[in-house]
Amino acid sequence: MNAPATDQLPVVVVGSGPIGLAAAAHLVERGLEPLVLEAGTAAGAAVRDWSHVRLFSTWAEVVDPAAEKLLAPTGWVRPDGAAYPTGGDWAEQYLQPLADALGDKVRYGATVTGVARAGRDRVVDSGRDEQPFTVHIATADGREERITARAVIDASGTWSVPSPIGADGLPALGEGAVSEHVAYRVPDLNDPVVRARYAGKRTAVVGSGASAFTALAYLADLAKVEDGTHAVWILRRGIGAGTYGGGEADELPARGALGLRAKAAVEAGHASAATGFRTEAVERDADGRLVLLAEDGRRLDPVDEVIVLTGFRPDLSFLAEVRLGLDERLQAPTALAPLIDPNVHSCGTVYPHGVNELSHPEQDVYLVGMKSYGRAPTFLAMTGYEQVRSIAAALAGDREAAERVELTLPETGVCGGAGLFDDPDAAQSGEGGGCCAAPTTLQIGIGAPVSSGGC
Repeated sequence: MNAPATDQLPVVVVGSGPIGLAAAAHLVERGLEPLVLEAGTAAGAAVRDWSHVRLFSTWAEVVDPAAEKLLAPTGWVRPDGAAYPTGGDWAEQYLQPLADALGDKVRYGATVTGVARAGRDRVVDSGRDEQPFTVHIATADGREERITARAVIDASGTWSVPSPIGADGLPALGEGAVSEHVAYRVPDLNDPVVRARYAGKRTAVVGSGASAFTALAYLADLAKVEDGTHAVWILRRGIGAGTYGGGEADELPARGALGLRAKAAVEAGHASAATGFRTEAVERDADGRLVLLAEDGRRLDPVDEVIVLTGFRPDLSFLAEVRLGLDERLQAPTALAPLIDPNVHSCGTVYPHGVNELSHPEQDVYLVGMKSYGRAPTFLAMTGYEQVRSIAAALAGDREAAERVELTLPETGVCGGAGLFDDPDAAQSGEGGGCCAAPTTLQIGIGAPVSSGGC
């Protein structure tokens, strides 16, 4: 039997998170066949890992338009647009119903282990663009399979690769040896087992972004009912006007309030700050407790636990045989990186982007969602929804629609605190906040500067 024509093959989407499922919805809307491969057992597996954390964005800002159209015939009722969902709410009330609506276009227990051109490793030029992709997967029952695809949209995110304690981007000396006392996620203190881990203990919280604020706020609440609970907040920079975000001036009230809670935790004595502390090593003292050492020789008083919230980075290992064009610093697509580089941009100066900025030397391979931002710390769900709308249009041959980015932007306001990314150390460590708020819809060309304020 002859192999099917490339344009009859599915578009493989890696990951069933919000951006991956939105990609599938846009592909369906365009008459294309998606196949979503999810390593977990349910939609939004990574989102479910932080189900206890509340989003800063409202429901109105985290539901994709094409997805909503797909959901409408199922009787799905959109949650109150002004309410703030938790990660669990997002997964159960939106992502899982959307995956269910897509039916057999979503496959669970399928871990992507490799992507390549059929019969061509990354070195071979001859006939490359005419070949379909082979997507290698490992199934939950231990089998290996290969799927043939016309295009690959990688929406697997960065959740699986948290950044380490070390200030140089590598694990601190001794970090692995004390791993049982190091966590890389915001703890769910409603879980009795997790709560017992931190109750009455001294915990170092490394990082200065919204996740660190959340951990500090949670530990401060625990300190009010559990004597001896204390957080040691480790910042690689100093405390300045923008350290706690925008406060009451923040366009996202929930985010501003969280920053104020972190500030209150310090002022109330539930947390103490160690500033300009670049961790080089972690040691155990004579009692088995953990001591963090800085590059400048400082040693912190012993702590019992460490929570590392210094950002995430993309897993590019399964894309080794395709030709990606990535920025050498951010590991983001080369054309996108200058637009999102936190060393020079705040979220208010990021230009709109779509298929052109997300393309690679390897035709029809795209990194989308948080993975497209590489190590840049600021990302919006609605940015990802726009990315996949543009890509789906391009794959359908509608280049005009692909290049007409319909971007939803906040009108104005505080984006993560004044001068948040003025300090390169904050960008390097992945520390920093997100950005969005009351939206206004603009239609502008890809790469065109935004003339008005906004994020």
